[in-house]
Amino acid sequence: MVLILALLAAIALIWGLTAIVEKFRLGLSLTQAILYAPLKLIYRISDSRIGIATEATAPVIYVVTHQSRLDPALMLSLLPENTLHILDPYSARSLWLEPWRELARTIAFNAEHVFVSRRLVRVLRGKGRLAVYIPAAVEPDTRSFRLYRAVIRIAMQADARIVPIFIGNANLLPFQIDGKSPSPRRWFPRLSMSVLEPMTAEELVARNGSPATRNAHALFDRMAEARLAAIDPALTVFQAVRDAAERFGTGRIAVEDATGSQLSYRALLGGAHILGKRFSALAEPGEAVGIMLPNTNGAVLTLLGLSSAGRTAALINYTAGPANVSAAVGMAVIRTVVSSRTFVEKAALGDIVHSVEEAGAKLVWLEDLQSGITAMDKLAAALLWRYPLGRQDARKPAVILFTSGTEGLPKAAVLSSRNLIANAMQAEARITITTDDVALNVLPMFHSFGLTAGTILPLVAGMRLFLYPSPLHYKLIPQVAWRLKPTVMFGTDTFLAHYARTASEDDFSSLRFVVAGAEAVKPETRRVWRERFDTAIIEGYGLTEAAPVAAVNTAIHNRDGTVGRLLPGMKMRIEPVEGIAEGGRMFLSGPNVMMGYMSADRPGEIQPLPSGWQDTGDIVKVDREGFITITGRAARFAKIAGEMVPLGAIEMLVQSLWPEESHAVVSVPHAKRGERIVLVTTAAAADPESLRKLGKQAGLAELAVPGDIVKVAEIPVLGSGKTDYRATRELAIRHLAAGSAA
Repeated sequence: MVLILALLAAIALIWGLTAIVEKFRLGLSLTQAILYAPLKLIYRISDSRIGIATEATAPVIYVVTHQSRLDPALMLSLLPENTLHILDPYSARSLWLEPWRELARTIAFNAEHVFVSRRLVRVLRGKGRLAVYIPAAVEPDTRSFRLYRAVIRIAMQADARIVPIFIGNANLLPFQIDGKSPSPRRWFPRLSMSVLEPMTAEELVARNGSPATRNAHALFDRMAEARLAAIDPALTVFQAVRDAAERFGTGRIAVEDATGSQLSYRALLGGAHILGKRFSALAEPGEAVGIMLPNTNGAVLTLLGLSSAGRTAALINYTAGPANVSAAVGMAVIRTVVSSRTFVEKAALGDIVHSVEEAGAKLVWLEDLQSGITAMDKLAAALLWRYPLGRQDARKPAVILFTSGTEGLPKAAVLSSRNLIANAMQAEARITITTDDVALNVLPMFHSFGLTAGTILPLVAGMRLFLYPSPLHYKLIPQVAWRLKPTVMFGTDTFLAHYARTASEDDFSSLRFVVAGAEAVKPETRRVWRERFDTAIIEGYGLTEAAPVAAVNTAIHNRDGTVGRLLPGMKMRIEPVEGIAEGGRMFLSGPNVMMGYMSADRPGEIQPLPSGWQDTGDIVKVDREGFITITGRAARFAKIAGEMVPLGAIEMLVQSLWPEESHAVVSVPHAKRGERIVLVTTAAAADPESLRKLGKQAGLAELAVPGDIVKVAEIPVLGSGKTDYRATRELAIRHLAAGSAA
């Protein structure tokens, strides 16, 4: 009995001391502090930013992302006592919440009437405070989205500031408001308060300097930013995967490849520990080490091993040709390249290996590194898999990616761990994914889309990842999908169109959606996937320099013909372009935008972006809801007789004429007009008369209609699936010189 009394006295003492500390530290009332203290102790709450909310000048609306039943208790404990809380029916009548409800005024939530009440506007106009709890769905349905509209409307009428609040890791708690959780549940996760600065509705709407929405999207984007701000920006790629292992379960299968090999999170990080020790002996801290591997478990192990060791992974595009590979090795000052003998032999990459060695780099074979593993190595990995081998700094270079070279020579883009993890979390804050999802990634890791969206995102979000080594196996990939039953897939329009031609209706029936990027999705491709597989293609937009995703549609917020809306945390600037009446050239900034370029004339030196803005080179227009339409590339405009002609727009028109074929529109020199337009196509039936009729129907000037047609068996493509316009242009010039154009 004495022991029990002593224990209770100790608990009471700790409780009381914590309450006193929190009262003075956070400016709480004594009752608030007493009720907050046990929550603080149990969930080790990081609450340093809550002062932004409590010190906000009234009138103010606190918009809380409502994930768990615990949220109202926390907010009632922390927000000023004169705040009016609008609670859901459960929270409004739950007995266990009664002590917390006594801390402030509360009213029950009525989705049909509460937000049109003039009372709320009067409360705010009287220098009041309002706490609104909005469902946590990343992609809210129409009914939930009305709440965003209502909050914006009330804020405008009352001239109130809006403070978004997101409770990090609350989604891990076992008491979810919808009875579901996207992650394995934990009783005592560490919680953190993500609170953003107060802004008026007008300030939210005007932030991007574009004709953005005058409705709920402005608030919706701000709430997504609060979700994003809950992520620790100091995590490296290795640390983010390690934290995912601890969150989702170390024994959970993380990755599988086409050989049938499966790795749990523990095995993955243990293998990374073993390889990381080898890499520490091969390269100096911060040094770039090349990776020349297909989509396999070995590639992921190598990537994480380099991150653990504090080395930079340079992903080499082995499909780019010897000259580009040699240039890449020189630009990034790569002394060591990790590859596989089996892969080099099967892919017939002897010329690529020769170019790597000629550029001064040494090939290290993964088979040799794995064959030297000892029992002591395995023991160390089993005990120390959680701990990185080298100094971790998320601000330092993590990977070097080489741009596709669609229109010119490739460049080396340097991305930090902060860029990569931020981009993965930006995508997670916009697209609904869960630990029940199975991701099929056929895109190579040397392509930024295949690396971040196709590999890093599934690993840090707890999705089960299946890696397939080549996107070019058009007949085999549908069979893999039929066996695997993936729910999420990543691809490009070119690849998706090919898979649809060889697949049966059941092959992709398990997919919830396909995320497509790198090139515009053709209407025909979208139609085929909808009709045959009942699968939506979610089109996005990205560039290697943005790690790469910058904008994306979602399953619910989707507008065909656009690339979606800007990701949370990003800013956009549109500059006018001479000769283009609508839209302009897009510049981007954000936490995912790269550190800078490396170039051949200054190898190994990172050249930062001017003022942190990335020139995308894309011509865009933005509608009032923030959906972005790509109208062309600055480099893909031809100037003919003084007129700016968008080659991409012409290409889309030609696609509508022969939808089942592949086309590329390029410009070549012309003695009188400066340039002339050429259609390169696989359509055997393509003829100049049909093009002229199409141009007339579309209202195109005669000079914008392709005057020459080059028919080919295949359009040149890059390893990423994008059209290789540089090679296509050279092909067109050769055909014109030989007189073989129509």
